[in-house]
Amino acid sequence: MSPALPRSVRLVEVGPRDGLQNEARPVSLDAKRQLLEQLAQAGLRYLEAGSFVHPERVPQMADSDTLLRDLRRHPGVTYAALTPNQRGFERALAAGVDEVAVFAAASETFSQKNINCSIDDSLARFEPLMHSAREANLPVRGYISCVLGCPYTGRVAPEQVLALTHQLLDLGCREVSLGDTIGVGTPGDTARLLDVLLAEIPPERLAVHMHDTYGQALANIYVALTHGISVVDSAVAGLGGCPFAPGAAGNVATEDVVYMLNGLGIEHGVDLEALVHAGDTICRTLGRDNASRVARALLSRADS
Repeated sequence: MSPALPRSVRLVEVGPRDGLQNEARPVSLDAKRQLLEQLAQAGLRYLEAGSFVHPERVPQMADSDTLLRDLRRHPGVTYAALTPNQRGFERALAAGVDEVAVFAAASETFSQKNINCSIDDSLARFEPLMHSAREANLPVRGYISCVLGCPYTGRVAPEQVLALTHQLLDLGCREVSLGDTIGVGTPGDTARLLDVLLAEIPPERLAVHMHDTYGQALANIYVALTHGISVVDSAVAGLGGCPFAPGAAGNVATEDVVYMLNGLGIEHGVDLEALVHAGDTICRTLGRDNASRVARALLSRADS
């Protein structure tokens, strides 16, 4: 008997933020606007459009204020941004974001390397932000990095991820996205993690955010689907990575996830052809190879 799968999946497109933040060359505002426009036209309804971190930390996101403030918005599309602290939240609110996201790490060492503070200190920083978000009636999404492994200390215990997930939900996050930041997890690792988390947390409060360093991302996402998870983060053309995680490859490609969901008969609302066009356009603009295998196959067939 086939495992139970969700009837529909909500895709969280992180390419415009998590994807572009790691590009070495500056990406113009026009290119970012075009990418967001094409992704919305392709049917994606949640776009992580920018990040309100200090410009010296992630220079590629320095223009997020201007981008979000002047963006042509599509009805029914959530335009979200990453906000590490109260100052970032205030900037995001002024720019008119629909939702903000906060992030913590399941590894103490990674937390120190990434944001120069402990896990507990990072959560304490979020408290005024969460209060302000409640006053502004703005939803907050939580991210946890390194849920299946840390680049500095190796394996991360599922119980550690569980405790941090509870803390983020208790702070007021509407859902928590579980990130395999360096892409080391296998389907077995994913199953073990979710078995622990889902014993205490409903699946509708969780999402998965898989990187494809070892080619395991789609397999890990499938395991998450069989566990009742119905929210998946992905990046068009497999853009991105983590500038603070040595050796981390890009996010799983949205095109590859959509192709898999099509084959499983799971609804998602995305036009694959339009999505491939969006990915091809931004890759040409960036002068980089398209990391989506599905996109490469379809584009090659179109050119033949």
